[in-house]
Amino acid sequence: MNVLWIMADQLRWDYLSCYGAKHIETPHLDRLASQGVRFDRAYVQSPICGPSRMSFYTGRYVRSHGATWNGFPLRVGEPTLCDSLREIGVTSTLVGKTHMRPDLEGMGRLGIDPKSKLGARLGECGFEVFVRDDGTNAATDVNRHAEDYEQYLRDHGMGGETPWEEWANTAIGPDGEKKSGWLLETAPLPARVPKEHSETAWLTTRGIEFIEQQGDDPWMCHLSYIKPHWPYLAPAPYNDMYSKDDLPPVNRRDTEHSHPLMQAWEKTRICEMFSREEVRDTVAPVYMGLIKELDDNLGRLFAYLEDSGRMQDTMIVFCSDHGDNMGDHWLGEKDLFFDSSARVPLIIYDPRHEADAARGSTVGALVEGIDLAPTFQEFLGGPAKPHVFEGRSLTPLLEGRDVPWREYCISEYDYATRDARGVVGVDQADARLTMVFDGRWKYVHVEAMRPMLFDLETDPNELHDVGENPDHAHQITRLRDMHFEWSRKHHTRITRAPEMIERMTKGKEPEGIYIAYWDRDDLYENGKKMPPHIGD
Repeated sequence: MNVLWIMADQLRWDYLSCYGAKHIETPHLDRLASQGVRFDRAYVQSPICGPSRMSFYTGRYVRSHGATWNGFPLRVGEPTLCDSLREIGVTSTLVGKTHMRPDLEGMGRLGIDPKSKLGARLGECGFEVFVRDDGTNAATDVNRHAEDYEQYLRDHGMGGETPWEEWANTAIGPDGEKKSGWLLETAPLPARVPKEHSETAWLTTRGIEFIEQQGDDPWMCHLSYIKPHWPYLAPAPYNDMYSKDDLPPVNRRDTEHSHPLMQAWEKTRICEMFSREEVRDTVAPVYMGLIKELDDNLGRLFAYLEDSGRMQDTMIVFCSDHGDNMGDHWLGEKDLFFDSSARVPLIIYDPRHEADAARGSTVGALVEGIDLAPTFQEFLGGPAKPHVFEGRSLTPLLEGRDVPWREYCISEYDYATRDARGVVGVDQADARLTMVFDGRWKYVHVEAMRPMLFDLETDPNELHDVGENPDHAHQITRLRDMHFEWSRKHHTRITRAPEMIERMTKGKEPEGIYIAYWDRDDLYENGKKMPPHIGD
């Protein structure tokens, strides 16, 4: 058995037609959902690329792995899914993006050469790299990882100092001038790169090439797309496939938010920009075009899997690392815990006969991104690691079994580097948020301020924060207790498996240690022997 784990970057759950979207059609992902299970309430452990992905790759909460923001290294020694799969003979290979930043300081402290095989593996979250493509426009950025794609563009006649920037993320204006895709006004123009050479098309081809090279040994391939993440620039015809008339209504309250942190957040440049009607009307149709381009290329990938027979021995997983507020809630970008950002699509096709009963079904259980690591571990035949993986294997849900499940899910956000922190005057050590969601009530712990609270049963659009309403004080208390319960759990006891701890408990003191025995008879009655130098 094998695993093909597909991840899109910054893809909203409600911009797929299999999740009920009426403004866009994604037939290939819809078909995958009809062959597998669609999880309706999946939440990431942080609505930001880096910490979210580190949780996916470790199976651990953000507070546990410590990489709380983009560019914060995953510390040396933090166990990953790839490490666990390697123990059972399964190679984990990357095709695309991870947002992983290596812990060079930690490697130096331990005397590990970053260019060695071990150092390279530690720097890639345990993945073997078929191709890494994080994409950025700065040629001097040491974490850039766009070299392979840029060489591909050069090989096809698209050169320059940074072809990723100059072709995939640059357009030609009406007067023939070059227009940067970083400028939002450029979004409706077609990218210079033809669609057959776009980053999405190229990564799809590279994913197929990787699978074609595999023999009978089991593998896990992480095919990780950059799009529909900004820059919001698409190749023709996807750039003008949709218009503002195709957009769903914007989701905003009509009064000022009552929480001081939200008031500060909405005044940041990104949020004020995406709150402008013309910005959303210009950018969101192109965002949809990038999603359509992704679905079309996934259709090509899925056709290959069917034709090659890989659908019979490969679990296929599709998800995103977070969403995109796209002007909803007066917000831009990702950020915070509204469903537009923290809730993600998750579709799993399981080829096993045991999964036949659940095919085409929708599961409403609260699922977390960290659930994928133990799911892959179990699917590929590895032992359970509940002391390391903090998520739960989704196997029972994939088989349609009715099992007890979690009462709430958790997501975390470190806003120490965000502009709003300075406005509200919170120290960087206290700039943290934690979401506790029980399926109806979404509670947001705000350190040093009052919490926020949303009732998604009566307010599914999350427009009304009732965190200071005394009528809901009992819900605040109940969810705060859930947060406290979660915080009290073991998050760092990962070097001893439960079975080992049970053996240590039954074995009492280690061999050769004698504590609190009165005499020889007392010693013998408790199954102990005298020290060898004394003898029996």
